[in-house]
Amino acid sequence: SDGMFYLYYRTRKPISEGRGGFCSVAQSSDGVKFETVWSATKEQFDSESIESASLLKSVEGKFRLYISYVNQENRKWDIALLEGDSPSEFDPSNRRLVIGAGDVQDEGVKDPYVAIVGGTYYMFVHYAPMSRQPNNASQRQLHGTGNIFATEYGIGSAGIATSVDGVEFQWQGEALPPGDSWDSKLTRVDTMAYVPPVYTVLYSGRSNIKETYEDRTGIAVSFDMKTFQKMTPDAPALASGHATGSLRYSDVVALDDEYVFYYEYARADGSHEIRMSRVSRW
Repeated sequence: SDGMFYLYYRTRKPISEGRGGFCSVAQSSDGVKFETVWSATKEQFDSESIESASLLKSVEGKFRLYISYVNQENRKWDIALLEGDSPSEFDPSNRRLVIGAGDVQDEGVKDPYVAIVGGTYYMFVHYAPMSRQPNNASQRQLHGTGNIFATEYGIGSAGIATSVDGVEFQWQGEALPPGDSWDSKLTRVDTMAYVPPVYTVLYSGRSNIKETYEDRTGIAVSFDMKTFQKMTPDAPALASGHATGSLRYSDVVALDDEYVFYYEYARADGSHEIRMSRVSRW
């Protein structure tokens, strides 16, 4: 609406050096050259790690950031909401809990992706359903590291919650469960595009503990935002050509004549960077 691109990103170190410690929002007039306009540290969230978030404008025109971070009281992931007239006004001390660990029969909720469809807020949530965790796993085994999704025991799935105001959400259930192949350990919805009559989802997946933080990307589709069908059950659709092949946390901006994709991409040296690709709509 204002001709600007806005990008949320976070900076992460290896687990032994502090994990996700810094997050930011940047803006750009061309979608290529970005200037950071807001930043926060994990200490401002009273957390040991911050991770993925979803940035959008509300129906009322407010900027909203739905962000995931580790709750230090139980070492489980929660999702909170920051709001302001511009991203520079986001204040972690005024965050509002949207979905907390245990609210949806889970062991943790994180990595939200929020879209407004027909005036309704749809939040895709990466969560650890209690029903999918091993019966013999202790709370220490699941949460001792502060990240159930990076343990041998934790299984991650993708669910949906809906809201009429983007603040109070109602849980709708599991939408994209883990598969039997490359995404058997985790599935996480990263972004969605609507090309009538199909909603197309890009989702990240991994198959084992060794692939932690090195997810690749698959495709799923839906006609009703309730039932989703994986189009890539046997192998990912998108991967880096370097190192582990990781390509994850995709997002898409639909312009009049093209789609602009942003995604986290593994470099030859094993580190990750944010890249962009433009695809014509016609």
